[in-house]
Amino acid sequence: MNREQALELLRQYNDSESLIHHGMAVEAVMRHYARKLGEDEEYWGQVGLLHDIDYGKYPEQHCKKAPELLSAAGYDEAFIHAVVSHGYGLCCDVEPELLMEKVLFAVDELTGLVTACVYMRPSRSVLDLEVKSLKKKYKAKGFAAGVDRSVIERGVEALGWQLEDVMADVIAGMQENAEEIGLKGEL
Repeated sequence: MNREQALELLRQYNDSESLIHHGMAVEAVMRHYARKLGEDEEYWGQVGLLHDIDYGKYPEQHCKKAPELLSAAGYDEAFIHAVVSHGYGLCCDVEPELLMEKVLFAVDELTGLVTACVYMRPSRSVLDLEVKSLKKKYKAKGFAAGVDRSVIERGVEALGWQLEDVMADVIAGMQENAEEIGLKGEL
């Protein structure tokens, strides 16, 4: 399946543009990391794009309905495991094992925090967002309270990376696709 077909599949099960944009934001970050780490950009991107495939129509079955939907679309068990593993300890017991799965687990919630930060900026753009601004919002527990910082921290720890570095890469990945994910703003 190519990227356009994967996006159509995501839209088939998600009516919310914010969920579509979130999928594309995670896709952009996963592609960024794939390039940086010398991995398969298309594969990593599609895992990111489709990670919430079941959330729009089946929120109470998140990560439980995804295997059925992805299998019916022709995705293999490895792909399905990668997608479902982002819900580890939250809504499923499928643990992220591969590097790609750990990256997805670490960046999913962080893309939501970046998006919330961007919406509060005068420019409403990710293009001028700096790590120091994101760190300040990250530490403000009342800001974007729905973003589970402990998930981000567990993900970063599993990777053995520094939070500030992951923040920089998430911003960079989202900047690369700012217009498509609706975060270009006024710049």
